Amino acid sequence: MAVKIAIIGAGSIGFTRGLMKDILAVPELRDAEFRFTDINPRNLDMITQLARRDIKANKLPARIVATTSRRKALEGAEFVVNTTRIGGLEAFRLDVDIPLKYGVDQCVGDTLCTGGVMYGQRNIPQILAFCKDIREVAAPGCLFLNYANPNAMNTWAAIQYGGVPTLGLCHGVQGGHWQITEVIKLLVNGDRKPGQKGYVNITPRDVDIICAGINHQTWYTQVRYQGEDWTGRLLEGFEKHPAFSQSEKVRIDILRRFGYYTTESNGHVSEYLAWYRKRPAELGKWISMDSWINGETGGYLRVCTEGRNWFETDFPNWMKGKPEVFSSATRGHEHCSYIIESLKTGRVYRGHFNLVNKECITNLPDDAIVEVPAYVDGNGISVPRVGDLPLGCAAICNASISVQRLAVEAAVNGDVMLLKQAVMMDPLTSAVCNPPEISQMVDEMLVAQARWLPQYRKAIPAARARFASEEKLGVHSMEGAARVKTKTVAEMKQNAEAARRNAGAADKAMAQRKQAAARRRSSAED
Repeated sequence: MAVKIAIIGAGSIGFTRGLMKDILAVPELRDAEFRFTDINPRNLDMITQLARRDIKANKLPARIVATTSRRKALEGAEFVVNTTRIGGLEAFRLDVDIPLKYGVDQCVGDTLCTGGVMYGQRNIPQILAFCKDIREVAAPGCLFLNYANPNAMNTWAAIQYGGVPTLGLCHGVQGGHWQITEVIKLLVNGDRKPGQKGYVNITPRDVDIICAGINHQTWYTQVRYQGEDWTGRLLEGFEKHPAFSQSEKVRIDILRRFGYYTTESNGHVSEYLAWYRKRPAELGKWISMDSWINGETGGYLRVCTEGRNWFETDFPNWMKGKPEVFSSATRGHEHCSYIIESLKTGRVYRGHFNLVNKECITNLPDDAIVEVPAYVDGNGISVPRVGDLPLGCAAICNASISVQRLAVEAAVNGDVMLLKQAVMMDPLTSAVCNPPEISQMVDEMLVAQARWLPQYRKAIPAARARFASEEKLGVHSMEGAARVKTKTVAEMKQNAEAARRNAGAADKAMAQRKQAAARRRSSAED
């Protein structure tokens, strides 16, 4: 029988089609049945039309069932993929704009910091609802594959309180692996260019890594090329690299001070730590404005807003465009398709997944969600023991784990005190705000996001009363230190091709697939 794969939040611009394309590149999975579900029927319909066109163009027997009924979509599913953004762009804007009033300047705000904590409060009640449906109507042993951020918080809640086998998935490790490969290539070749005598092409397949930590703060603790460990030479290479030396200044500074490179982009990492975004006048020295992901204030919100608005306007042209090609050559690097392939065919896959620690990383808490190497085959998922992280790396992770644990417990129990403690413990927020400011900021966010926070229903009237009675402490500009104006559809129409590219950039998965294509081109240089 065909494998049944449900995707919750299937109305995303590029993620759903990309996952489907990767899965259908596997010969044994080409008759898969996809269950698309989304609360937005218009977005669901547009993505379904594009996906069905792609399947037809590739002449495959796969089929799609699209429905706004989540339980119907989950019936009999062997795999459930979560790509939701609870509260949509409206709530996302509040995650960015309200903290700015209190001086908290975020690039993304979907994993840690104030925005990430509040995002978790909206997500976790729905994660638990998804898990309830999976337990009741999905196939026995159904695996829940969570892509939605805050990844660690969502995965923590699903496993501890949802009672469903869950893996958190992210592509950050692959992105950093590619960067490290480019740095080694630079160090090996010096001034030699592709095609010149003596030039050595190096691909990620040639560079073996051990990477471990927590989602978005995972550390490349060992990097080996041709039998030698290059970890100690990475700083030299990143400082010499013409692009990375400008776009990854925060990550390079962390490498300089802690000795190890970390996975996530410059903009993401800058908001997880106490040191780089707390003084607006200094932010420019740490970020690059060549791409939103390198540190722009509210950058991901901007490109998501522009991308969604453009996609809805430009959809007829998307239908006229060339269908996706499903093949091994065009397959992306998202973990999802490889996990499903391995479990169904027995082929071995090595990836990096988010799961309960259980002594895998011996100097992080056992209950934490860690991102570590693991192997998948027909017998299931096997996790090797990593051992201790370097002390400094573990210290950074432990600070974030404390925020995550508090945030999960707050979200599950609707506990305002725990929620405020989580935000107080957040490194960047605590570097910028004092306790009264944090307390008022959380109250303001609870009131503004009340419609997406059912677990706080009884607590929100008191939060509203406190916020109304107190002197207002959120007096900072909402422009932020490095904000770019969001373009209107009319402005985007002046350069339709750029708008189409931006719609892709608004989807992290699509950006990863473009990077994968660049890797393939790099591999073919010689």
